[in-house]
Amino acid sequence: MKLKKSFYWLVCFCLANLSFVANAQNIDLKEGWQFREVKTDKWFAATIPGEIHTDLLNNKTIPDPFYRDNEKKLQWIEKKDWEYKTTFQVTAATLKKKNTELVFDGLDTYATVYLNNQLVLKADNMFRQWRVDVKKSIKSGNNDLVIVFKSAQNVVDSLAKKDLPFVIPDNPRAYVRKAQYHFGWDWGPKFTTCGIWKTPRLEAYDKKTPEKSYVLDRKIELVQQPDSLGKSFYFKIDGKPVYMKGANYIPSDAFLSKVTKKEYEKVIALAKDANMNMLRVWGGGIYEDDYFYDLCDKNGIYVWQDFMFAGTMVPGDDAFFDNVKKEVQYQVKRLRHHKSIVLWCGNNEIDEAFKDWGWQKSMKMPKQDSIRLWKDYVRLFQDSIPKWVKEVDDKRPYISSSPLFHWSKAKSITEGDSHYWGTWWGLEDVEAVQKKTGRFVSEYGMQAMPNYSSIETFTLPEDRYLYSDILEAHQKAGKGFMKLDSYLNRYFIKSEKIKKMSVEDYTYLTQCLQYYSLKNIIGIHRSKAPYNMGTLVWQLNDCWPVASWSVTDYYDRQPKAAWYAMKEAYRDDKTPEIDLTRPIDLKLEDPKITWEIKGNKVILKASKNAKYVYVSIKGYTGKWSDNYIDLKAGEEKIISFEGKIEKPVLKVFSLYEVLNRY
Repeated sequence: MKLKKSFYWLVCFCLANLSFVANAQNIDLKEGWQFREVKTDKWFAATIPGEIHTDLLNNKTIPDPFYRDNEKKLQWIEKKDWEYKTTFQVTAATLKKKNTELVFDGLDTYATVYLNNQLVLKADNMFRQWRVDVKKSIKSGNNDLVIVFKSAQNVVDSLAKKDLPFVIPDNPRAYVRKAQYHFGWDWGPKFTTCGIWKTPRLEAYDKKTPEKSYVLDRKIELVQQPDSLGKSFYFKIDGKPVYMKGANYIPSDAFLSKVTKKEYEKVIALAKDANMNMLRVWGGGIYEDDYFYDLCDKNGIYVWQDFMFAGTMVPGDDAFFDNVKKEVQYQVKRLRHHKSIVLWCGNNEIDEAFKDWGWQKSMKMPKQDSIRLWKDYVRLFQDSIPKWVKEVDDKRPYISSSPLFHWSKAKSITEGDSHYWGTWWGLEDVEAVQKKTGRFVSEYGMQAMPNYSSIETFTLPEDRYLYSDILEAHQKAGKGFMKLDSYLNRYFIKSEKIKKMSVEDYTYLTQCLQYYSLKNIIGIHRSKAPYNMGTLVWQLNDCWPVASWSVTDYYDRQPKAAWYAMKEAYRDDKTPEIDLTRPIDLKLEDPKITWEIKGNKVILKASKNAKYVYVSIKGYTGKWSDNYIDLKAGEEKIISFEGKIEKPVLKVFSLYEVLNRY
């Protein structure tokens, strides 16, 4: 009898759900879109999701934005307003539904939406979902949908001008709720996009879908306790302290619509295969696609989630705060069911920026402006956001900013999390980290060139000499080449020889430098546990081909040398090796490396000790089982590549060989 009853209720439940599914109709609005520059006549085919740059590129009206110095030739795009339109059909059955809503999960950014010539929505935040009742505007048959995008750059420039003489440092981008990296970064191009970056839909229903119930099946704690050495900073998951090994994640493309599921899979696999257990989603990008977090959930990778604020102060008006509140609560509700997320963080580096980047002095800031900026900052990140988060997720910790102390301050080493940029920005030796390891180092890194195969992709042969205009266009860091050369001079090769190097050899040496630096810094950090309980390298990935701190390349997500160093240094089954012998001090001999290819395996042998043996196959941009390896005299080493390559053309580098050329 009990069994019959259970079966009866199960059938009822299923039928109720079926009737509910039948009751709701979702129509994706992906097809038939066109676009044009406002006030011009010619319409072009648009792809949704997409952005203005990808649509122009698909129509062959602009060249590849990543090729040579095309970036600066395409700055005109962001100063124009753009219009998108489509026509979609609605049936009589859809019209009978009690509720009909247009839903936009991604409008970038200042968008005015018209349905059948009626204004139905004005949007101003690319991170929010915009839902609008169109019951009175919709009709049976064809419906015309038009979206006009105003130039975000023009809007923020006018907002900043309106506020004068009050100035928000360091960029008018502060005024807009849009991915901040779109305005250019020290690793990214300036492509201030607009467009429909997520697929819009029409939702028709009689009864609203109940909100997804929120269950978090693990206990997450961030322990920040004063101790004899300062103040701890570590994660406890289900009561157990966890040492975090990982990297910072930036958006995987300058154009977000190009980041497919396959790209996400590649990037998360790179983190997993390098033995990482944490990624920090950095605050100048986006709240990532659900699929990103699904992959992290599945692969046991914890996520430190920044809110999307980075390196600039914020406006304090009510409209801005109200906009951010809706953004924060929408995103937290969307993401909170992902078990991978272990921290909400208010912003990236704004606290330390205001106190230590010298804005007040460089901008000759009046005292009252300084007080106002700080007051608005505190109100948003220390008072409002934690309260808004708690209303929708009271199960995860929140911190207001990462970090609280600039790397030059003593407390950066003894309290909280640390962005340690004494190496690279401060030009300190790698060895300095032995005395300057913080409690949880959430940013640090060393630059390297992109893989040479990438350089060949974005240059012409005549661009391939050191410090060419085209290479400079793909080096966004301030004094980037000067800093790289300073480290190369100390660790690998004297300055006077650097100038004579080919770009291919220079690329190889910078990657050896990044390998050496990260291998040792990670080793030092991990050796200081439990004082230090986390090490997150800046950065895992690139959004275009560029000289950067990334350990993987933009094209095909091919690992750079340092990825292999991290993979080894993040192993849990052995103590990471620390070897601070500078390669420039090694007595190298010609290793006379021989090799043999058998299937997808390469068998390497050296007659003398060989350092940083790098193997490449023409046209292959995948992962090797190992690379940039040391070979002992007489030792045979087998490394493998993925897949099958007909007649592979192999190239083998070693440190002796490259240095000996100069």
